[in-house]
Amino acid sequence: MKQPAVTTSQVETLKAFFGPKLKKDEMMGRYSVMQVGGPADYLVIANDGKELADWVRFIWEQDIPFLVLGAGSNTLISDAGMREVVIINKAKEVKFIDENSESPRLWAESGASFGKLARRAGSKGWSGLEWSAGIPGTVGGAVVNNAGAFGSNVAETLVVAEILHPVGDRIQRSKWSVDQMAYGYRTSSIKTGDHPAVVLNATFQLYKSTPKEVKGRISAISEKRQGSQPQGASLGSMFKNPPGDYAGRLIEQASLKGTRVGEAEISLVHGNFFLNHGNATAEDIAALIKLAQEQVKNQFGIELELEIQFVGDWEQG
Repeated sequence: MKQPAVTTSQVETLKAFFGPKLKKDEMMGRYSVMQVGGPADYLVIANDGKELADWVRFIWEQDIPFLVLGAGSNTLISDAGMREVVIINKAKEVKFIDENSESPRLWAESGASFGKLARRAGSKGWSGLEWSAGIPGTVGGAVVNNAGAFGSNVAETLVVAEILHPVGDRIQRSKWSVDQMAYGYRTSSIKTGDHPAVVLNATFQLYKSTPKEVKGRISAISEKRQGSQPQGASLGSMFKNPPGDYAGRLIEQASLKGTRVGEAEISLVHGNFFLNHGNATAEDIAALIKLAQEQVKNQFGIELELEIQFVGDWEQG
């Protein structure tokens, strides 16, 4: 997947707009939970919601290719790096709404940690996000991917997501309900590209419990996660579970747990988790992905569909 490069005139436009905030040849491994990825030609860090909205609007209006990244937990970044302008989303403001209601709401900017959000809600006795307490991604990534675990997902509690998206020749700010997100299993109309958009913030409907009860549920889920998922640098679940089965089980049955390419490994603990043991490359991980897909297809006739996304300049990787 070869990326369109930013043109010389667009580079000058970016320099004029961002000044010293525009970083060049920034290594992307530092922005990935998997700790892999080559240099981004140009990168900026949005530290709050206003910067994120203003910068996305400007770059989109200039027709400059770009990608917004949060924690880098659901993306495998090419060793060749990124030709698009990368916007690192660090907009993290959180608001607790209707605190005296039995159905309080939680508002958060899209760069906020989804796992930390669940724990903050739990400390107030607000229930509904316990399942996400160990998820490493951001609110924006969770909303786009309909993140889920232990039988729950974002679609169950999301009320509205505020987005930026193109409408004709304009970039419009809108609020989308959960129905407009067209959610499916680990997907949405934004993720599929049917409706290109950038999530600015999201509001979740929770309900009152007690701090003791919510923290207890979070602890129980954390224990399950620690007992069944490996520790270390990982993107989380690599593949979606096929209907009626589990990707991890299929990979285990294909005798692939523990398989290594370089310093990348299919975890011995859970077959759907791939680990970087220190100096793995994106190509190492991609090779393991291909191997798992081929072996599961050959042995069981099942095509494993990626849950993560490949981003960056893979044709040159």
